[in-house]
Amino acid sequence: MPEAHSTPHLPPESTATRPALGRQLLVDLYGCNQDLLNDVTFVRQQLLEAAEQAGATVIDETFHSFSPCGVTGTLTLKESHLSIHTWPEHRYAAVDIFTCGDAVDPWRAYESLKIAFAAERGSPMEIPRGRPDVL
Repeated sequence: MPEAHSTPHLPPESTATRPALGRQLLVDLYGCNQDLLNDVTFVRQQLLEAAEQAGATVIDETFHSFSPCGVTGTLTLKESHLSIHTWPEHRYAAVDIFTCGDAVDPWRAYESLKIAFAAERGSPMEIPRGRPDVL
């Protein structure tokens, strides 16, 4: 009889006391400074600053400037990712801040970016990811 393969038993995690494995903020920033939204160097610096403010560890980055305007950028984090897409002509930026674990605070990244781009208003929505009651 062939030997049955079994999955090694993993130690129980502390997810039972957590609302989720990760937190994701989907953010709309309105009324931003157009020049700042179109400056790829500034956008990069501000995403890096936001990651630092949140307590995240950056492991990779990619940024691109579009013609005639707009910037997209992504930071790969040890704890997940942070990305931005800008529409300077609409004074708007879409931001995604996804963090895992308890050591990183995505709300600090949100506040940092809202201030940096001089947004008149922000519209953040937090989504729990990997809910323990469903795992």
